[in-house]
Amino acid sequence: MDYQKLAKDLKEQLKLVYPEGFHDNIIWFSDSKGHRISALRFETDEKVYMLRMSSEMAIEIMEDDDDFGDDFKLKSKVHKSYADKHSDVDYLSEYLDEEEPEDEED
Repeated sequence: MDYQKLAKDLKEQLKLVYPEGFHDNIIWFSDSKGHRISALRFETDEKVYMLRMSSEMAIEIMEDDDDFGDDFKLKSKVHKSYADKHSDVDYLSEYLDEEEPEDEED
């Protein structure tokens, strides 16, 4: 699946799972035809998504997204907003129990 096709709520939840950015979490695997594929793994209670992207594409996505700072980390005020909004999502509890990221660009 492409990142752009992900629903807005799932994009927000994805950012809570990867508040330090997507680019260092890209995995590689081979498809059934032997082609190497890069993707970002995103698991919810209902589904596992393999979001097609390279590290370079992940950086482009974060550069174009105001939710991330220049360091590619989720801004703390955005983190708090999304954490509050999605506090009832069970699978996020392990990510929301962690300390909120700090940044200087609030």
